[in-house]
Amino acid sequence: MLTQRLILTGDEAQDKQLIQQAAAIIRAGGLVAFPTETVYGLGADALNPEAVRRIFLVKGRPAWDPLIVHVDTPEGIFRYTHAERALVEPLIRAFMPGPLTLVLPKREMISDIVTAGRDTVAIRIPLHPVARALIRYSQTPIAAPSANKFGRPSPTTADHVLDDLNGEIEAVLDAGQTPMGVESTILDMTTQPPTLLRPGGVPKEAIEAVIGTLRSLGQPIAEGEALPAPGLSARHYAPSARVLLCAPTPEAFYGTLVDALSQYGFVGAMRPKGWRVPQSPRLQVFEWGAWGDWETLAQRLFLGLRALEQAPTHAIVCPLPPEEGLARAVRDRLLRASQPPKS
Repeated sequence: MLTQRLILTGDEAQDKQLIQQAAAIIRAGGLVAFPTETVYGLGADALNPEAVRRIFLVKGRPAWDPLIVHVDTPEGIFRYTHAERALVEPLIRAFMPGPLTLVLPKREMISDIVTAGRDTVAIRIPLHPVARALIRYSQTPIAAPSANKFGRPSPTTADHVLDDLNGEIEAVLDAGQTPMGVESTILDMTTQPPTLLRPGGVPKEAIEAVIGTLRSLGQPIAEGEALPAPGLSARHYAPSARVLLCAPTPEAFYGTLVDALSQYGFVGAMRPKGWRVPQSPRLQVFEWGAWGDWETLAQRLFLGLRALEQAPTHAIVCPLPPEEGLARAVRDRLLRASQPPKS
């Protein structure tokens, strides 16, 4: 199969034609990668079980890891879920369209394949205009995880998508780099109070300012058990190189790099602006951004992990952000990426 790269240029008429072309693929049961404000998603008609099943096959994704359903209006949320309006409307008003996913009781038309057999569905309204246009022209909700092989760093460019999936999907809508770079926040609305399942583009603090204190997930869910939402596997977002985390100080970063160079052949450094690194021909450096500029660091996280693994490197050293604001999402991704593979 030849994967079509549909490059959006900003020409309104031409872009509309390409998005409609991609929508026709979705309606015919095909797979299209498309940009959201967070990362590129791998989309299929959420109401077509066979199309959804192909997502799992192409990604190598286990059936116990559910998908997010994308709709283009708030009414779409109520059409496909049994959401209580009084419960979710404050969140819709505050954060949607945007990088917030709600887990809600599903309606019957949403297949168990989408939800890993659970009676709840993760659903959101993406902010990216291309994503919303694709949903609108497809005339169906779109089920979409990140457009990469399962467990890999998420794709923030069309090149990343093609690195993983070229020849296995029908098309990718190329609108350049995604603006946010980390996935949506996932909130389970079936618990009281709601449970933060995955930190993401909407900070926990912002949500709590609207609806009050959130529950934490608590005990990790055992692998193989149906997850309530995607992105919760212990090891996830991981490059082929080992990710080594260190305390968020220039001294700890430098020392960890020295140690890594003594143990690994080629080492990558996710370097915050101005932080010192050892001189070595075996060291590859990715200029990550200013420490504390969490928007930039989030946007460039997966870009850096993918660039360094392709350098190639055997280990990547990265300082670990604090558990606050958008930094919490970057921290979550790095903690999962650093987990060793199962032997």
